[in-house]
Amino acid sequence: MDEYDVASIKDIGKLFLFVVTGLVAIIVGSFMVRGTMHMWDNQDDLKDKEKKD
Repeated sequence: MDEYDVASIKDIGKLFLFVVTGLVAIIVGSFMVRGTMHMWDNQDDLKDKEKKD
């Protein structure tokens, strides 16, 4: 019984770690995508300003 409890706690720990890692990856990825989009928008703005000058 004790071995089963310890194993299930380890399984729950692994699952919890997997979920947390996935969420962190999604959050970091979304920030990276937002950052690149923002950089691309800024490049377009700079090109427009150069054309106006």
